[in-house]
Amino acid sequence: MTEDPRLPLYEVLYCSTLAQDLPPGTVGSITSRARMRNAERDITGLLVFDGQRFCQHLEGPPEAIDALMRQIEEDPRHVDVRVVYEAPLAARRYSGFGMGLAECEGPDLMAGVHVLIGEAALRHFLALVPSFDING
Repeated sequence: MTEDPRLPLYEVLYCSTLAQDLPPGTVGSITSRARMRNAERDITGLLVFDGQRFCQHLEGPPEAIDALMRQIEEDPRHVDVRVVYEAPLAARRYSGFGMGLAECEGPDLMAGVHVLIGEAALRHFLALVPSFDING
């Protein structure tokens, strides 16, 4: 994907929790549909799920990211949606795939991101990325 330097990019890192009555297998169906829609909107990113919590790092055109975040906040499968970092972005971090999915073992890795905010949350999340087995 070749970026047009005149078009702005925006990034958002949010955390949420899977709604209590849903099985963890729900994540697969969320991801497969999201990959198609996000590709149409020129959104890339990484969704990490630990069996209970989501952390998702999204990047793309500001209007598309804003519309997607409104959808996520209204989605009953997510509860306690909390944006922990958002800012303009100079270049994509996830140009190798559209929407990656990583499932991590146990809640400890994502718990750290969930309690942080701002640059600290983003740095912690990005430091974990190399340890994930990402399905893109």
